[in-house]
Amino acid sequence: MTADVTFRPYSRSGRAACLGIFDANCSEFFAPNERDDYAAFLDKDPAGYELCIVNGQVAGAFGLGGTGTRRAGLSWIMLDPRFQGLGIGSAVMARVRALAGAAGLDVVDIAASHKSAPFFARFGAITTGTIRDGWGPGMHRVDMVLPIRKSDD
Repeated sequence: MTADVTFRPYSRSGRAACLGIFDANCSEFFAPNERDDYAAFLDKDPAGYELCIVNGQVAGAFGLGGTGTRRAGLSWIMLDPRFQGLGIGSAVMARVRALAGAAGLDVVDIAASHKSAPFFARFGAITTGTIRDGWGPGMHRVDMVLPIRKSDD
């Protein structure tokens, strides 16, 4: 079964749902010490952060923000575990590719954990480095790049 996913810009009305999704993914995909950082990120009303909506509910969130010329970074991507297996992750990655392509980006930088890196690799992301305990004890940081288009396009 594939869910019908829509996307809308983040607003503070989605804060509690986003923090609930973070909590549901902690400590499997996020280190507990990251929660305060995520809450502070949400409180800044981040440009480019979007909510994934399924059946009127916030099923996930992600952001795509500028890090430099012709590249952007994927930030705080997470999905509610209750919605796993419905194709939402694939829909999010298709949205990331579409937004990045429309912006003329060459690559998207991804800072994943060792547990989420295989998900991004399925969509063509390439590991560029690993930092042991980079997100906290037992949560290794994996830096990746997702090619969007060739530089000579």
